[in-house]
Amino acid sequence: MLVKSGSGVLTMGASSSAGVTPGAVADTLVAPYNDLEAVAAAFRRHGKSIAAVIVEPVAGNMGLVPPARGFLKGLRALTARHGALLICDEVINGFRFGFSSYSALYGGVTPDLITLGKVIGGGLPLAAIGGKAKWMRQLAPDGPVYQAGTLSGNPLAVAAGLATLDVLEREQPYARMADLGSALAVGVSTIAAEHGLPITCQSFNGVFTPFCTDRPVTNLADAKSCDTALYAKVFHGLLDRGIYIAPSQFECNFVSAAHAERDVDAFLSAFEAVCRTLPA
Repeated sequence: MLVKSGSGVLTMGASSSAGVTPGAVADTLVAPYNDLEAVAAAFRRHGKSIAAVIVEPVAGNMGLVPPARGFLKGLRALTARHGALLICDEVINGFRFGFSSYSALYGGVTPDLITLGKVIGGGLPLAAIGGKAKWMRQLAPDGPVYQAGTLSGNPLAVAAGLATLDVLEREQPYARMADLGSALAVGVSTIAAEHGLPITCQSFNGVFTPFCTDRPVTNLADAKSCDTALYAKVFHGLLDRGIYIAPSQFECNFVSAAHAERDVDAFLSAFEAVCRTLPA
């Protein structure tokens, strides 16, 4: 669902893509990430007509934005109180920060449903949905909700995914990836500050986004206030020096198990060279 909010703190959904009709999103409410009060206001206004709250535990589609303390537990409490489902979109998060879901490892919450993808396919097209038996039994063939797909259970993708998960479970590269990601993020923020540039690199366990702002980014409004023209200059400057980051300010970058300290050093060296070409 391509849905965006309007100018208010809490609005009905609006289409954010040509070809998506108003009717397709009319039943969708949008609340700012990390704003528990906005979600509570939605429940006060709409009560039990809200079927579910869908959240990306660590936001990755506005750049890397971690959840505020208590945000996920607050969502769990609100949904339980009002009889709504809590659905965690962990297509990016799952098995990225540890050998499980973020909600299980760090969020301290148990969602009713969870979506997984990317890592579990080992680079091939594969996705999965799971959750409490009460809700999973609503899916065909046990229940009335039809679910199928051309690539569902594709043998090649499943084999690649199993092999990937086997390596991750055996080698447990997560702590090293987190250390590398933290070193890179601290280095980017430090170098930018030394050159008087408004660039802050946010990271969590090896996932990072350099935001072109001197303020923390906690939600989409913060992300959209960043200097995207400056980000474009940083992107092309790094690309000219052999470093390829996400071309959009609103995407994440990922440290992988294949990276080493020399790669972080090379990144920071290139970034410093780029900063020297930019006016403070």
